[in-house]
Amino acid sequence: MARGQLPAELVDEEEPCDEQELYDAVLEQLRECGYDSVTMEGIAASTRCSKSTLYRQWKTKPQLVAAALRSHRRTRCIDTGSLTDDLREAARAAGELSGRDTRLLQALAHAAPQDPELERALREALVEPEIAALKEIIRRGVERGDVPADHPALEYIPAQMFGVLRIRPVLEGEDADPDYLVRFVEAAVLPALGLT
Repeated sequence: MARGQLPAELVDEEEPCDEQELYDAVLEQLRECGYDSVTMEGIAASTRCSKSTLYRQWKTKPQLVAAALRSHRRTRCIDTGSLTDDLREAARAAGELSGRDTRLLQALAHAAPQDPELERALREALVEPEIAALKEIIRRGVERGDVPADHPALEYIPAQMFGVLRIRPVLEGEDADPDYLVRFVEAAVLPALGLT
């Protein structure tokens, strides 16, 4: 073996890559560049994972992106004791993440419907936890008697909250930040429920 040469058994050895670091890098690249611009090569270059490791573990870009989305699934439990305050807090919490989540949703908007696994992961990571949290807030509010169970506006609360999160950047070029979302809840959601 020549001086400075590695033994053959070490040449192909790969450093283990940190999965969470990898997932964070994938999601950040999606937010910054969009889905089409993200490549396995680019991800490998920006992390300590080799391209062969990525392809061996995930096979395709949609599988890797789906895994990254699932790794960031979060749950939220808001319980202030009143439906009015719970909805304000839910708006504030959604507003704190709106810029990051909105860019991620926009990056995946056209790709997800073309790949069932990617679409499922997007729903599991960003949509379903938020809807579940809102439904739990509503359920507790109904149980406490804050609003009648048959109030016709209850079923539209998730659509209202998600709608404003997605559309404000399109209409006004700004994210739906916490202040904006709380004002929206106070001006539109609470009055629709007959709450102040």
